[in-house]
Amino acid sequence: MGEVDSDQRSGRVRLRTPTLETTMPAVADRPDAPTAIQTNLAAIFVSLELSRSIWLITSLSPGSAEKMSKHSVRAGDVAALLARVSELKRKASERTGKSFPIVVIQEAGLDGFWLHRVLQSEGIESHVVDPASIATSRRRRRAKTDRIDGEALLRALLAFKRGEPRVCAMVKAPTPEEEDRRRLCRERKVLIAERVRHVNRVKGLLFSQGVSGYEPLRRDRRQRLDELTTGDGRPLPVHLKNQISRELDRLELLLDQIKRAEAERDALLAAQQAAAPGPAGRMLLEFRGIGAEFAAGL
Repeated sequence: MGEVDSDQRSGRVRLRTPTLETTMPAVADRPDAPTAIQTNLAAIFVSLELSRSIWLITSLSPGSAEKMSKHSVRAGDVAALLARVSELKRKASERTGKSFPIVVIQEAGLDGFWLHRVLQSEGIESHVVDPASIATSRRRRRAKTDRIDGEALLRALLAFKRGEPRVCAMVKAPTPEEEDRRRLCRERKVLIAERVRHVNRVKGLLFSQGVSGYEPLRRDRRQRLDELTTGDGRPLPVHLKNQISRELDRLELLLDQIKRAEAERDALLAAQQAAAPGPAGRMLLEFRGIGAEFAAGL
């Protein structure tokens, strides 16, 4: 039926003709309500939202009326996490009379892969997902919360286990040895960035006095600093010169650390070249244009 429209001037009531606007459901105005997951669960699915203070555990178990449950433990408390997982397994067994495996998912992030290795050592199937690969609703902007992320992770895990394509991208966790080898390249990258900041700071200080062309990376940087004069012909101010001298102290320490990091990298590549069969880094070094830094990163 059409809507009732009251005309106050004539005192009559008439039916308004239905239009597309009045009959179309206001989808965009409806709140996002969690929908039930219709699936036959063959395992207990758990998602972990890791923060510095709290670990949020979102789970979906067989026989739980397809409802997600949420619990939290103190961050870093692995014993409490494993106890919660055991409790989920016990309750599912009481409800169904069967024993179910545990499947866990967590985002790749600052926590690294240590927890993933702990879960695997306990016989738990663990997955680490690239958070940027999980599709999100574009209908409206939503605040990033543990509740939303925990449910989204769990739904992505369910779709992944069902074999749906392009649901998410799981990260292959490196071994502890592989992860440790990557630190050489990462450390050198940080040191190089810090070196650039010190060089730019020295050049900026001198440029404010009309001095240009000074290169802090040259071997004679100390001698050339003593010979510098300002743009108006004065010697460098005492405190400015002392500040630049301290910047050079830090710069020289960085140069020494970079040299040692590169020596470790070269020793690692030399060990790889002596090993058989040849790893990727060794084969890449045989191409022109591929340096030691890029090869060591692989």
